[in-house]
Amino acid sequence: MSRASRRREAALGIAATLAAVLFAACAEDARTGADGSGAGRGTTVTVGTFGVFGYKQAGLYAEYERLHPGVTIKESVIERNDAYYPQLLTHLAAGGGLADIQAVETGNINEIVTTQADRFVDLSRAAGVRRGDWLPWKWAQATTRSGRTIGLGTDIGPIAVCYRKDLFAKAGLPTDRESVGRLWAGDWQKYIDTGKRYMARAPAGTVFTDSAAGIYNASVHAHAERYYDHRGRPVYRTSRAVRESWDLAMQAATGGLTARLKQFEKPWDQAYANGRFASVACPPWMLGYIKEKAGAEGRDKWDVAAAPRPANWGGSFITVPKAARHRAAATALAAWLTAPEQQAKLFGRQASIPSTPASYAMPLVRDARNPYFCGAPTGRIFSAAARAIPTLVIGPKEQQIGTAFTDVGIPQVEQQGKSPEAGWKAAQREIDSVVDA
Repeated sequence: MSRASRRREAALGIAATLAAVLFAACAEDARTGADGSGAGRGTTVTVGTFGVFGYKQAGLYAEYERLHPGVTIKESVIERNDAYYPQLLTHLAAGGGLADIQAVETGNINEIVTTQADRFVDLSRAAGVRRGDWLPWKWAQATTRSGRTIGLGTDIGPIAVCYRKDLFAKAGLPTDRESVGRLWAGDWQKYIDTGKRYMARAPAGTVFTDSAAGIYNASVHAHAERYYDHRGRPVYRTSRAVRESWDLAMQAATGGLTARLKQFEKPWDQAYANGRFASVACPPWMLGYIKEKAGAEGRDKWDVAAAPRPANWGGSFITVPKAARHRAAATALAAWLTAPEQQAKLFGRQASIPSTPASYAMPLVRDARNPYFCGAPTGRIFSAAARAIPTLVIGPKEQQIGTAFTDVGIPQVEQQGKSPEAGWKAAQREIDSVVDA
């Protein structure tokens, strides 16, 4: 039997199993009614997310509903995770108000695993879920020490560098993506050095990169241990990853290489439209953002090159709380949405890099080129980075610690003109207020 035939046969088997699980869920809902009324009106599976996960936009909800008559999917979205996550914790504590499927950001998954795991379904036992489908480090992030896996990995955030070919040319730098990648291959310090070269001949009104915080994030996420060590101990004061990344950010902030912007705020958006900076560390989820903000004027000016080192910035999981009204149906949907085939489809529409390596060989990913970014082979670039990402150690206050550096410490230096020492101390004070070290 050919490999393709075996894959098709396996897919049919999985589909049959999922259908059986869903049928059982629908039968249960038919007895009580999807709304608990006993009317038997089918199943409405609710999904709670932050930001744009892309399932609706990519047509996956509609496809699932066609495959499973009687199932309706209703998504609710809170734009920012810093508003979404506290609400999720509140609902978990109350045991109510939860969607059937709840998304969890990578920076929060360890806290959920270590403090809330008993409130979630063990998805490792779900029909159609195979541990080997996921990158090992992604699977491990949502798995308890006892072996319960409470979240299925969705996208990941392997980092590349997006750059303006026209601005690089004017500054006397190479412009083809292979040569650009060689400028800084292996070391983020080389990226800073390239920035100094750029600034020596920078086109009027432009700088090398958007923000020191962007450099910090790209660098720090290339290290396995950053804020916690492998024993779970906080090491953010002494971590080599943090110190090196802080130093790189400070070089950029004090050396005039940045536009001194805060990412995802309106001035940052406007800077894309105005061509204010020549490069930015960009995970795949940022490509759509750049296209939207830079608009038609940016088409064929932006390109994508490999980052200095493989790193992961971002990504999420979907979970099924035990308090979900339709646990069986939600579990079946979660398994289907995160299967390699669906993750490949999501990439094809939303550029979300799968956490399932089997997706990388699928044409939707393998052959993908982004027409806005000069036809860059984004599937190949981001998949290569994904395979080389180190196994990241994630701690319970990962997100809060990172935010203290990027949103408190670095801006004091970059935007307020304070010394790097003052910025470091401000970040440490902020961390001390949220972390019991």
